Amino acid sequence: MENWLTTKSIVIIGGTTGLGLSAARAFVRQGANVVVVGRNPESCLMAEVDLGRQARAKQGDATQPQTAFDAIQLCVREFGSFDGLYHVAGGSGRKFGDGPLHELSLEGWDTTLNLNLTSLMLSNQAAVRAFMGLNKGGAILNMGSVLGYSPSSHYFTTHAYAAAKSAVIGFTKSIASYYAKYNVRVNVLAPALVDTPMAQRATQDEAIQEFIQTKQPLDGGRNGLPSDLDGAAVYFMSDYSKFTTGQVLTVDGGWSVTEGQY
Repeated sequence: MENWLTTKSIVIIGGTTGLGLSAARAFVRQGANVVVVGRNPESCLMAEVDLGRQARAKQGDATQPQTAFDAIQLCVREFGSFDGLYHVAGGSGRKFGDGPLHELSLEGWDTTLNLNLTSLMLSNQAAVRAFMGLNKGGAILNMGSVLGYSPSSHYFTTHAYAAAKSAVIGFTKSIASYYAKYNVRVNVLAPALVDTPMAQRATQDEAIQEFIQTKQPLDGGRNGLPSDLDGAAVYFMSDYSKFTTGQVLTVDGGWSVTEGQY
């Protein structure tokens, strides 16, 4: 079987754990060089060992303007090219005060938008500037969520998070429209509940797990696995998607088309 990503050099913001690390492994298996960025120095070291010689890991905070720029510079320096950006970084603002609107704190709102939307704007901006500076096209893939357009009011009531993930879609479509003439394509992957470090509250709650069996009924009714998104991520980073931009691909086990039983 051919390798879909041979000759591609890709930066993954939030690539040292969970969905990002799983995608990085898939990219490397498909022939890509990768630079993965994570906040935790330990996870960066582990990722670099895990991914092997086609990878470099860089410690950085996605909410800081320089982080994505530095990672892209490293990618060009080490691998001679920069072809794609996958923005996975984000997180729950629950512990900062995100929740139902009548309980939502301003800190919860600001922190959640910063984590999930501002960080993404910064990485997308760095990628677009790099593509234009290199005078070439490229691919950007942004991490959305089904909660951005398919709410679940009983167990998943974080309204700032839903707003941020909804905004990811609007932002992506808007920049996809503008930069299409530069041959830069920008798309969104939208998962439902996936087993990641961020999802521990839900994955360890018996009542939520029972709900998920009927809300995500595909493949026996289960939580998503990071690897469930790998094929889609490979597609969007590859030349097979060279005529696809401004799209949202939902990988949710059926979440957005089922009721879910309490």
